[in-house]
Amino acid sequence: MSSLISKIRAKIRLDFKGVEKPGRLLFGGQSAEKTAEELREKQVAIFRNVPIQGITIEDIDMSMEIYTVYDDIDNIELAFAPVILSVTATAPEDLIGFIVRDDFRKIEILEPDNLQFTKNEMERFLFKVSEEIRLNREQLRRKYSHR
Repeated sequence: MSSLISKIRAKIRLDFKGVEKPGRLLFGGQSAEKTAEELREKQVAIFRNVPIQGITIEDIDMSMEIYTVYDDIDNIELAFAPVILSVTATAPEDLIGFIVRDDFRKIEILEPDNLQFTKNEMERFLFKVSEEIRLNREQLRRKYSHR
């Protein structure tokens, strides 16, 4: 990106969804809350241990309570386990991988107050958005075609 942009600091909220897992016979069922908590812990371990190009994870806040909502369409209770990632990105396009996720809820840019793109930077940014959406769509297609 431009020499005007040094680093971008942001807070990103992701809410990991859990659904109730029925047990076999009378044993081993798992609540939606427990499933959401386990998914959050698994994803946080990945964020802590797997580097993401252009991203430095400064802090991971898992202190928010798990919340539940009722899905009228599927007639089930869903639980969500929120996490807030405090990150530093080397360029705006490095943040795109977070915002195309299904569990993405919110982003707050902490620094800088203003961003300025050249024509080429904007083209590269929009291309990266398109590429991330395409990759995400392909992953979802593969995930659901194997069921």
